[in-house]
Amino acid sequence: MPHTWSPTSWKHKPAKQQVEYDDPAELEASLQVLRRLPPIVTSWEVEKLKRQLAEVERGERFLLQGGDCSERFADCQSHLIDAKLKVLLMMSAVLTYGGGKRVARVGRIAGQYAKPRSSPVETRDGVTLPSYRGDLVNRIDFTAEARRPDPARLVEAYSRSSITLNFIRSLLSGGFGDIHHPEVWDLSFVEHAPKNDDYVRLIEGMKASVRFLDATVGRPMSELAAVDFFTSHEGLHLEYETAVSEHPPLRDGWYDLGTHFPWIGDRTRAIDGAHVEFFRGIKNPIGMKVGPSMQVDELVDLVRVLDPDNEPGRLTLIVRMGADKVDKHLPPLIEAIRRADRRVIWCSDPMHGNTYSTANGTKTRHFDAILRELEQSFEVHRACGSFLGGVHFEMTGQDVTEVVGGARGLTEDDLCRAYDSDVDPRLNYEQALEMAFLISHRLRDVRG
Repeated sequence: MPHTWSPTSWKHKPAKQQVEYDDPAELEASLQVLRRLPPIVTSWEVEKLKRQLAEVERGERFLLQGGDCSERFADCQSHLIDAKLKVLLMMSAVLTYGGGKRVARVGRIAGQYAKPRSSPVETRDGVTLPSYRGDLVNRIDFTAEARRPDPARLVEAYSRSSITLNFIRSLLSGGFGDIHHPEVWDLSFVEHAPKNDDYVRLIEGMKASVRFLDATVGRPMSELAAVDFFTSHEGLHLEYETAVSEHPPLRDGWYDLGTHFPWIGDRTRAIDGAHVEFFRGIKNPIGMKVGPSMQVDELVDLVRVLDPDNEPGRLTLIVRMGADKVDKHLPPLIEAIRRADRRVIWCSDPMHGNTYSTANGTKTRHFDAILRELEQSFEVHRACGSFLGGVHFEMTGQDVTEVVGGARGLTEDDLCRAYDSDVDPRLNYEQALEMAFLISHRLRDVRG
């Protein structure tokens, strides 16, 4: 792209999934407030994540990215935040010990308040209103007042994101990431799991290793090692992302300081579109969703635009195909990137391509389909002489019933018990941890 980039050059490009506000002055007032607020993250943290992702690209580390499909303002509560953090830390501990690799931990948290929609409007009983686009934009209640895009929610989202990340940092600095007590983990699902003996041995091995390291250094290892945790969200609302971007002193370029790791969705990755234009100029490590409609030449062109310097850790391709499409669509994409000699991270999102609706219209996913897409992704990369560098899950630390299957054998009849998501179904605590155990087996096999 020959023209000069600026934080607002995207405004000269076609922009999908953007919000139409009825009062431009009200929108500008909220954006002005955002521009004056201190950043949610720092450029130093962003660069630290990029270094970790460079290790992922070299095969030295594994990327774990997970969290809510869409955060809600009402869920900015301590017990819900620490539950999300706990399950991510537990999963990373299992992957590190069982899979033999350090883990880059990235949460879909502290900013995942906007969602793309297939239609800008929703009709119920003859009444048509704007679609719910996430708490960043409007409210889910089906009334004209609730569905009106409200610019004040941009500032509210920024505040909730800051509060959430501040609480996470406080938890981690206070020792919340300590794995000395894996016995406090709820592993009751293990007795129902097909590989329950393996899970028990892994946990016992983790306990023994921690005790050995403590004895070796003469003090708890948790006192010597900080736990890194980074945030991510889909950079969908470009006015918001622009307002929270800065050119920090002593840095060469602009950073989106509303998150460490923003990504482009499958609906907004047009090479001549506004999102690609904005993302190509920021210095953050970035992700891009890759669905089954992605063409080989299109992918190579997008990678060259978004990462012109072929920078390690810069670009993560988050592949979301569906369990029945991975074998066909993924190999030519891997081969094209190999031929172009591009340094990218291949990450599997096995959630979005495996959504279906039950007979009564409830959206769900099946644990087995999610696992099948993951296993096929590992196999495809092995066959192509490549490797899978990470996973991307929609999940929660709560005991919800939104995804069927797993060790407990949840069925469609169980969905009504605790279905809490407003948008997409998520793995619950047990299903997420079970998935980590299964991935650790795969990583161990890859390691040999």
